[in-house]
Amino acid sequence: MRKGEWPRFQARPYVCGAVGPYEQARLDLLARSGPAVQAVHAAPEAALLASAPLAPYASGPEATAYAWEGRRPEAAPGANAWLRVAETYETPGLVDGPETVVLHTGGLGLIDVYYLADGDAVYFSSLIEPLLALARRPYEVNWDAWAAILRLTYPLLEDTPYRQIRRLPGATALAWSRRERTLRVDRRAPRWVREEPVDRGVTAGDLVTLLHDALAPYERVLVPVSGGYDSRLLASVAMARKMDVESWTTSPDDGLDHDIDFARYITRELGIPHRIVPQFPERYPEEALWAARRLEYLTSHHAWYSPFAREVHGAGRALVDGLAGGPLMKNFLITADAVGAGTGASRRAALLKALATGDAHIPVLGEQAAAWMDDRVGAAFTRATSMLHGHRAELPLSVLHTRTVRGIARSPVNLVGPEATPVFPFLHPEFFDAALSVPVAAKEGGKFYREVLRAANPRVAALPSTNTPLLPNRRVPLRSNGPAAREWNHRMLVKATEIPGLMSPQMLEAVAAGPDALTAFGSWNSRFWLRALVAFGAWLADYEDLLGDLTPPWSLRPAAAVPAP
Repeated sequence: MRKGEWPRFQARPYVCGAVGPYEQARLDLLARSGPAVQAVHAAPEAALLASAPLAPYASGPEATAYAWEGRRPEAAPGANAWLRVAETYETPGLVDGPETVVLHTGGLGLIDVYYLADGDAVYFSSLIEPLLALARRPYEVNWDAWAAILRLTYPLLEDTPYRQIRRLPGATALAWSRRERTLRVDRRAPRWVREEPVDRGVTAGDLVTLLHDALAPYERVLVPVSGGYDSRLLASVAMARKMDVESWTTSPDDGLDHDIDFARYITRELGIPHRIVPQFPERYPEEALWAARRLEYLTSHHAWYSPFAREVHGAGRALVDGLAGGPLMKNFLITADAVGAGTGASRRAALLKALATGDAHIPVLGEQAAAWMDDRVGAAFTRATSMLHGHRAELPLSVLHTRTVRGIARSPVNLVGPEATPVFPFLHPEFFDAALSVPVAAKEGGKFYREVLRAANPRVAALPSTNTPLLPNRRVPLRSNGPAAREWNHRMLVKATEIPGLMSPQMLEAVAAGPDALTAFGSWNSRFWLRALVAFGAWLADYEDLLGDLTPPWSLRPAAAVPAP
């Protein structure tokens, strides 16, 4: 995202500010470098600015507290009670108390809080780009972030593409002590980690009732329906509640488009007005670049979602999204190897393998680059899931706290929002806790989820689904591999070849062969590798005049010794 291309912060405000002994000139520079803001809160060692008026949800001698997700907290916490707001409302916030100033994230960290440490002060923002105005130039590349984006499609821990700009993880606060004149990181275990779930005998009908409760505050909604379980369940509940519902579907650009066919069956059965949002192959380069910049290059996902998201901005409805349904309800990406692992280390290794992009049709990364990235990503994944080790729900929570939050959530949170409001019924606290309490074994193979679907609407439950094994009955051209896409992808790959040792000899040969050689990247894994490298190349093209030394860390490692013949 380049300055001047900001999202329209309508449903959720843009915020920035500072904690600790900040310099007013630095804060003013931050304010000028992003979307237009106005002062919300100004005090010694605590400043908050926002793109729209933001009233405190608590104000008094104990603390003045702000939150900016959309659901206004009802609690009136002190400076040290921020976690209750974070985990209940999934909102970031600023709490200014007499002794301590606290900047915190939501329990999962869906709404981004980025920060830059400058002496004893911390400057923060909803976006990365404005903070770059405060960063040292040239910018230092964070190769750990790019290792995870290439291997997993999203970064881990606090990583962003820039070493100086960090992302505050979920259930975490930066706390400035006015008395001690120190800043500390306060990372907590959210409710679903503290209170380990036990089998409460939750039934499919119980979960459907809880989904009704989760949707109760809304009247006019847009429910995107695909061919899977999550969207048909939410659409069924919305119609059972007699809400004002529309449904849209677009192509996932997977070469099959079963989603479009199956969505027609589902919406016809439910009686929901349904629209297909078209995609045009010739527009792919512009739409892929829009998504990459809008997501600040933090994931290679979601290019296919761009035209859909832009249409939602003008729909005038909250968008009901099935975020977290996979890991909570059907063991998505939780393999038999992970479930049956004998040790914690082997369980995490199996889960990481399932989360990582599999082998392409040719080796993509250079050997030293691949080895370095595997080491760094493995260590980062262990640290990112450390508070979950040994937890009864370690596997689904590990997926939620990594892939769901850092990768998948970006489409509803950062492409649909902040212009429109995304609604996440599966993250509603009562539903989340109840679904998590159902044993992993009961969810194996989707059996329990099918019971939930039947409890919601047995006719819709019986319709064809992309969650069940299918033999492809047709093939459609990949928009991401059409002529326009190949030309743009190739230009971005050429830019990425400037990094020594990043690509394998086979991959370099494919790039040298020209755009048409990219038609070979049609399989699932090959497409994901291609998109990740293209995203990296596009980032290099956008920031090449601002980046410093591009010597990658793997090229500094001595090559492995070759035994003498």
